[in-house]
Amino acid sequence: MTSDVAIRIAGLGKKYRIRQQRRERYVALRDVLSDAVRDLFRRKQKKYPRPTIEDFWALKDVSFEVRRGEVTGVIGRNGAGKSTLLKLISRITEPSAGRIELNGRVASMLEVGTGFHPELTGRENIFLNGAILGMRHAEIKRRFDEIVAFSEVEDFLDTPVKRFSSGMYVRLAFAVAAHLHTEILIVDEVLAIGDAEFQRKCLGRMSDVAQGGRTVLFVSHNMAAIRRLTQRCIVLDHGRVKLDAPPQEAIEYYLKQSSDGIAEGCFIRAAPRPHDRPFYVERVSTRRDVRGDPVGQFDCDQPIMVGIEYTATRPIPGLYGYMQLQRLDGTVIYEGDSGDAGANPFDRLPAGSGTAWIRIPERILGAGTYQIHVSFASALDPSGPVVDNPGVVGEFTLDDTSTRRGNRRMGYLSMKLAWQVAGQSRRPQTARFPDGRGVE
Repeated sequence: MTSDVAIRIAGLGKKYRIRQQRRERYVALRDVLSDAVRDLFRRKQKKYPRPTIEDFWALKDVSFEVRRGEVTGVIGRNGAGKSTLLKLISRITEPSAGRIELNGRVASMLEVGTGFHPELTGRENIFLNGAILGMRHAEIKRRFDEIVAFSEVEDFLDTPVKRFSSGMYVRLAFAVAAHLHTEILIVDEVLAIGDAEFQRKCLGRMSDVAQGGRTVLFVSHNMAAIRRLTQRCIVLDHGRVKLDAPPQEAIEYYLKQSSDGIAEGCFIRAAPRPHDRPFYVERVSTRRDVRGDPVGQFDCDQPIMVGIEYTATRPIPGLYGYMQLQRLDGTVIYEGDSGDAGANPFDRLPAGSGTAWIRIPERILGAGTYQIHVSFASALDPSGPVVDNPGVVGEFTLDDTSTRRGNRRMGYLSMKLAWQVAGQSRRPQTARFPDGRGVE
């Protein structure tokens, strides 16, 4: 490997074997037992075939290089192979084909508590994690106070991490990965779990890491973070590299690709709910009112109703919904969660199916096309911290037909602001605004 290349991937592939049971009808246990007994006395082909084995390539023929000091983003739909790629590079799992060459020590932040031992305290895990990364005891000790200060878990430092909340896990795990000096840092979407202030701290720290000359591989659905932090971006789709380009070009390609499954204001989840997921978004639609049909075209003078149809198998403590609105260039226009306007309706939501509605008021957003990103999380439930993350689930277009400049208006907002002029005579006059207030 040449000295200026930190990561080299050549023909990388990862194959999994999937068992599939194919039967023509429902079979009870008594049917299986009776067939087994019958086959002891009859030498004939069984009525129900055995499970078939199929090969599934999570990654196939992936090749690229990352140079020293380069910050590279990896984006793609859910199931595109992003996390598999990072696990292979981090040596968590072995590739089925191809080659990985790394020039330097690697620190990975792939999921909550990566590399932590649940029975050890936070203090012990900092030293354990550093030792795993090849750090000397003196080097870890030198950075210890900085790690603890960043993580904000000083009061619980001598508590076994199995008693940490998901948020505390994330804070400490990221602090260790980002502050112990390794040549290569790999970070997955786990940063989206924490609160807004923590995310800002993490992105600020990653920016410092990048400017310090370390090599960073960053997976995220946050296009603003990808644009801000990365120098190039790789788009994955169905386990293959579809594009390797500057961030803005890659973001535009990805967002267009992400909306392919959205038609006429309606997104339907293709994959069935995994049996171990207690909350699952089935369908998302945009409408002019809750009784109307799904539509993707609106006027700025109309409210937009976003309907999220879900299935919950049990109440989930601390469950909350998160929504982002972004333009097609990846600019985030709005982000918020289900607790912003008061009580959170998803906390311990009863089991069953239902629809959650979000109302986007009229004359807020400017003309243009927007995409909706939705996710659900919980820091209190074992299924968390990410409970369900369907990604981009909606796209709608706004037209401004009631103002002079219409769709030519620049900016992201479409409010109609009142202009009033106070009288110019010697006697002061009062200009009245629509809400009754005046100015002299």
